[in-house]
Amino acid sequence: MNKNELVEQIAERSGLSKGQASEALGATIAAIEDGLAAGKDIAITGFGKFSVAHRDARQGTNPATGEPMHIAASKAPRFSAGARLKEAVKR
Repeated sequence: MNKNELVEQIAERSGLSKGQASEALGATIAAIEDGLAAGKDIAITGFGKFSVAHRDARQGTNPATGEPMHIAASKAPRFSAGARLKEAVKR
């Protein structure tokens, strides 16, 4: 399912127009992005939890040359599925 199909599903299930559903989805995604950028966790009961994973700096190996290289510390978004979402996927 792509974003347009998701907007159609939201509009259909909520009674909103496609334009309103698109705005609602955009606002939801922006709120999640802003929260994660601020270092906050976003928990949606039953659905899941969005969080930020911190990766420490480390030594790696350049696969082309085999030489050691420094890999900088970074942050990455994480998602952990909630119980209701896990159950829905099992069906």
